[in-house]
Amino acid sequence: MLAITLGIFGVQMVQASDPYVKNVLSLTGDPVQGNAIFQINCAGCHGWQADGRVGPSLQGVSKHKSRYGLIRQVISGETPPMPKFQPSAQEMADLLSYLESL
Repeated sequence: MLAITLGIFGVQMVQASDPYVKNVLSLTGDPVQGNAIFQINCAGCHGWQADGRVGPSLQGVSKHKSRYGLIRQVISGETPPMPKFQPSAQEMADLLSYLESL
């Protein structure tokens, strides 16, 4: 159990040291702005109501993905066909706020 705890702690330390993530998490997001960003960049695949189309539904996504996990999912491009997307820190904070409101 200690090894698992230390492993999780180590991952959290790496996450916290990422300057982009640190900057995003230091900002207050606006869910209205986040919704606008979502409509422009994400709704084509995830649906206008984030209820899924080509991409999965994002309803309740923040209940099973951490804030870091959500940021990483958006910016990494590691899950094709989702493209790599790196909005400004404020835009990401806004988008994160919107996703947490679903």
